Amino acid sequence: MAEPVHPARALWWLFEPVHALTYFSPEGRAAYETAGLHGGWRGYFAGRSAPLGPVEAAPVIAAFFNFAPGMVERALPDVWQRATPEAALEARVAGASAALERVLATVKPDLIDRSVELLERAVGGLDCCGRVLAAANAALPRPEGRLARLWHATTVLREHRGDGHVAALVTEGLDGCEALVVRCALDVRREVMQPFRGWTDEEWDAATARLVERGWLNPDGTISPDGRHRHQALEAATDLAAARVWSGFHRAELDELAAALKPISTACRAELPQLNPIGLPNSS
Repeated sequence: MAEPVHPARALWWLFEPVHALTYFSPEGRAAYETAGLHGGWRGYFAGRSAPLGPVEAAPVIAAFFNFAPGMVERALPDVWQRATPEAALEARVAGASAALERVLATVKPDLIDRSVELLERAVGGLDCCGRVLAAANAALPRPEGRLARLWHATTVLREHRGDGHVAALVTEGLDGCEALVVRCALDVRREVMQPFRGWTDEEWDAATARLVERGWLNPDGTISPDGRHRHQALEAATDLAAARVWSGFHRAELDELAAALKPISTACRAELPQLNPIGLPNSS
């Protein structure tokens, strides 16, 4: 029998693909290219960090957590010589809106409208203390257009959950590379995750050795029983940190939101590469 899924995690499974679409869609890439951010990683780092302003690499290394510092440093602060944070923000909304317009063309408009209504209600009730990326995104003006609003709301909520997840990882004593190694020991292929996050083989192998020494992994690199238990504990902590925002919703409203988001999420998820570093399960 499958383990019950926490409602906060089940909703994340549904709204994460809406946010993630912009990283993989041709419309998202084209919008960043038009803004002067040539190359996918320039658009990614500029677009995702732009709510923080024209920052150096250090705070982004801290906030994004699992990217190799050298990979971030190759993008920041260089991207701000190519596009201002304001231009990057405009590009990410334009790209996301164009991608969603194409992908959601057959989804009933009333489902989109209801999703926006409930998601924005959730965003309005967020406590962002200790959650820097969520707070920076929540402080941005609400964009115009229901598709832009849909994307913005899902982005704030996923960054809110992500900030809480980082806190849980830090509490467990994991660094960025170690967190990825643990995830790959569970269900993601190293050859997919490692290049997307920029860690060298030497750094990856050193992180693996540390985890073996601390009991997270078996000597052969597979997850140990203790490692699996500790991973389940940090995922539970992530769910708990993300749950408070939904406490003001009746169960019927959460069910309604899930039902409205399902076709939206399915359409967006179909656009994501089968092998990607997002970390969603195979099916939601």
